[in-house]
Amino acid sequence: MFKCNGFNPILSDEPKCMVLGTMPSVASLEESFYYAHPRNAFWPILSDYFKLPIESTEQKVALCKQSGILLWDVLSSCERQGSLDSAIKQPEANDFASLFQQYPSLKTILFNGKAAQNLFEKQVTKKQALPDDLVFFSLPSTSPANAQLTFENKRVLWHETLEQVLSK
Repeated sequence: MFKCNGFNPILSDEPKCMVLGTMPSVASLEESFYYAHPRNAFWPILSDYFKLPIESTEQKVALCKQSGILLWDVLSSCERQGSLDSAIKQPEANDFASLFQQYPSLKTILFNGKAAQNLFEKQVTKKQALPDDLVFFSLPSTSPANAQLTFENKRVLWHETLEQVLSK
């Protein structure tokens, strides 16, 4: 088991939604940035949705900030061998109560996979004071470990939800 520490959030001045993963993968921790595994579909899906090339870390941060996407993970730290969510032990959640106080207009959470939603329900909703009017969308994990859906299926579901959330 290795102690893993997550990243600071990528914050938009006026976030329209928050995308939450569980905890950065080994590849992401090595690169010190979100969704860094070359086969993770997250950045290709966003690049396709916004019709923008996003390859550098700076482009990824700029895209999130300009589009109103707050990017974070449910956990601030955990113990884990490898990258699988099923291997997470000793989870410690991020401070969402403070985040929602700082951004009271933020009402929508997009979970990047069912594991992120389950961790949020167990580690956050039962332990932190959150706004009553949050809206949740559970999307398929963009991780390469999620082989149940093709890239195209993931892309369509993510695009439909982004359109619904970001066009408000």
